[in-house]
Amino acid sequence: MAFIDYIEYDDASPELKKLYEQYSGPSNTPANVVRIAGPNPPVLDAHIAFFRAIMMGESPLTRGQREMIATFVSGINNCHY
Repeated sequence: MAFIDYIEYDDASPELKKLYEQYSGPSNTPANVVRIAGPNPPVLDAHIAFFRAIMMGESPLTRGQREMIATFVSGINNCHY
């Protein structure tokens, strides 16, 4: 669970509900790391764009290598994501 308050889907504004639907599965519940930016929808959009650029953009590293680095750093930081 995030230590930063986030807005539940049912309590979200129409704009935020649309973003939640765009960035989540059938439950309309995106990961906490996405939901913490929910109170500021432009930040949420920028967060997703940043993530996609890092993880899926052009790079000499494969997607798998980038995922491995992210997993390793999360472990160092005691983050369960």
